[in-house]
Amino acid sequence: MKNKILLEIQHNFPLIPRPFEAIAQKFHIDKDEVLAILQAQKDNGIIRQTSAIFDTKRLGYSSSLVAFDMDEDKIEEAVKIINSHPGISHNYLRSHKFNIWFTLAVPPNSLFGLEKTVKLIAELTKTNDYLILPTLKMFKISVKLDTTKQLSHKEEVIKRAHKELTLTDEHFRVIELLQQDIKFIDEPFLEMKDKLNITYEKFFELVNELKDSGVMRRFASILNHKKAGFNANAMVVWEIDENKGDEIGQIAASFSAVSHCYLRPTFTNWKYNLFTMIHAGSSDELQNTINLIASEIEFKSNMILHSLQEFKKVRIIYFSNEFLVWEKKYAIS
Repeated sequence: MKNKILLEIQHNFPLIPRPFEAIAQKFHIDKDEVLAILQAQKDNGIIRQTSAIFDTKRLGYSSSLVAFDMDEDKIEEAVKIINSHPGISHNYLRSHKFNIWFTLAVPPNSLFGLEKTVKLIAELTKTNDYLILPTLKMFKISVKLDTTKQLSHKEEVIKRAHKELTLTDEHFRVIELLQQDIKFIDEPFLEMKDKLNITYEKFFELVNELKDSGVMRRFASILNHKKAGFNANAMVVWEIDENKGDEIGQIAASFSAVSHCYLRPTFTNWKYNLFTMIHAGSSDELQNTINLIASEIEFKSNMILHSLQEFKKVRIIYFSNEFLVWEKKYAIS
C-alpha cells in the first residue's frame, strides 16, 4: 500500500481542499493511515518535497544544463560557489572529463543573463572548460519513480494542449505559495487560501488556470531516488541524426525508466545531442533499460554518465530576491 500511495502522489495529487481523503477513498483505507504513511516517508527522507512544479520558461526564466571540466582538487570549493546561486536546482558529479553537471535558471530581470552568469561562475571556480547545453526540444520531463514495479516497460507520453493565460497579480501570489512544501495534514491548502483571503473555489480556480496553461507542470511529491530504492541512476547521452531527432526522441521518452529526455546542441568537443535520464533499482536493471532503448532507436554512439554524487537537488524559488542579492554581490561597478 505504501508504494501505491507514493506512486499516486507523484503524478495524481488531488487539487482539492482535502486531498488525502480522496487518496484514502481510492485505496479503500482510512485517511489517517494515508497521512501516517506519508509522514513516515517524509521523516525517513524518502519524500523530499510536495509542492508545485513550474515551467521555468513560461515564467520568463532562461535556463540550461551546464557541464564543467573541473580538476579534482578544485571540486569541493567549486561546488560551494556553484550551489550558492539560487538558480541552481540540480548539481551532480558524473563520470566524465566534464564532471560537474548542473542546471541553471536566471530570471527575466537578471543583470547578467544566462551566458554571462555561466561565464562568471566558470571564472570564479577556475574551470578548465565548460558546455552550455540548452534544450532544443523537450520530449519528456516527468520524474515519477514507479515504486510498484520494474521500470523497463513503455508508456505513452501525452502532450497536452495548453490554454493561453495572462498572469495576474493573483496568479503570482498563488505561485509564491504553491512553491512551499506542504504539510501532511487534513487541509494542506487551507493556510494558503487564508493568506490570500479568498475562498477555496477561487483558490483552485487560479491553481487550475496555472495547470491548464502549462505554467504549472503539476503538483506532486518528489522522492529521494536512492532512499526510494532506485540506486542506479545515470544520464545516458546518444549521438543521433538531428534530422531524425523527433522520431528518435519520442521512442526514447516512451520508456518509463526515462524521466527526462531532451535534444540539445553539439560542439566540436561534444558530439552527443540526445539526453536521457534513467532511474533503476540496480546496475543490471539500468543496463537492461539502456539495451532496450538501444535496440529501438537509430544512433551512432552513446555514453553512460553515472551519477557519482549529488551536490544539490532543490526546487527553485521563483521571483525570490536572492537572485538579485547574488548578482549584486558579483556585479562590476
